[in-house]
Amino acid sequence: MKTFPESKSFDWDDGNINKNWDKHRVHHLECEEIFFNEPIVTKVEKRGVSQEERVCALGMTNEGRFLFVVFTIRRERIRVVSAQDMNKKERKIYHEKIKEDAEI
Repeated sequence: MKTFPESKSFDWDDGNINKNWDKHRVHHLECEEIFFNEPIVTKVEKRGVSQEERVCALGMTNEGRFLFVVFTIRRERIRVVSAQDMNKKERKIYHEKIKEDAEI
């Protein structure tokens, strides 16, 4: 399931471009890579006071780094809220989902 615009353009500004590097050592270009690499696993959630739709994505960078990325869609662009390495549980979910989809 994909939950992002076909154009795959990104919404970066001073508020989010370096935040994930500072917190988790994930470069903003690595965040973008998971949207161009298959497979990507997503789950939609409502979060925060505004109940803005947030999408949790599990994907892999060009270098094989497994990332957990939370994003929202604003003005038809992907705005990354948070990005970090997948933990053990997230990797398990990612690999199980890939296996499930391959068996269909």
